[in-house]
Amino acid sequence: MSTCLPREVDRAPWDLDDYLELARRACFVCEVVRDNPEYPHHVVHRTDEHLVFLSRFPVLWGHLLVVPTGHREHVVDDFTEDEYVRLHRLVHRVGRALTSVVPTERLYVLSFGSAQANRHVHWHVAPLPPGVPYPDQQAGAFAADKGFLRASEEELADLAAELRSALRNPGAAATPRPGRGA
Repeated sequence: MSTCLPREVDRAPWDLDDYLELARRACFVCEVVRDNPEYPHHVVHRTDEHLVFLSRFPVLWGHLLVVPTGHREHVVDDFTEDEYVRLHRLVHRVGRALTSVVPTERLYVLSFGSAQANRHVHWHVAPLPPGVPYPDQQAGAFAADKGFLRASEEELADLAAELRSALRNPGAAATPRPGRGA
């Protein structure tokens, strides 16, 4: 059971101009991989080949990004089959850890990005909480007009620590309690 669910869901509106300036200034994933302090994120897992971190603009509580540490831009073509399979084994492990920590009705796994911004390929792993009305699920959960969740740095650090522990000790992860809608 997660001990770090935010007290209340607080959403901030997207400022598309600010977001695009940030996304186009540099490859944000490469900057996170390099630990650039101008691109702070809560890292959950790191190897030489992959990095997992909490989204800076989460649409759902527990929203993670799974990335290759080397700059890759194409979801399939920039990977050998073995590299792709290793990455998706990690996506599977991350999903299992995430759903053991955060109440989840459905786990979403998507790859967003564009040649115009966010070129570095990355997978979003985001848990839909139980009870969300159907129109607010799937693409509706990622709709820009809903904004993104705000949480304190302390709440995010606690969540990252809990996810790190669940990822390291999959058998020890507790079953989450039923959640509330977002």
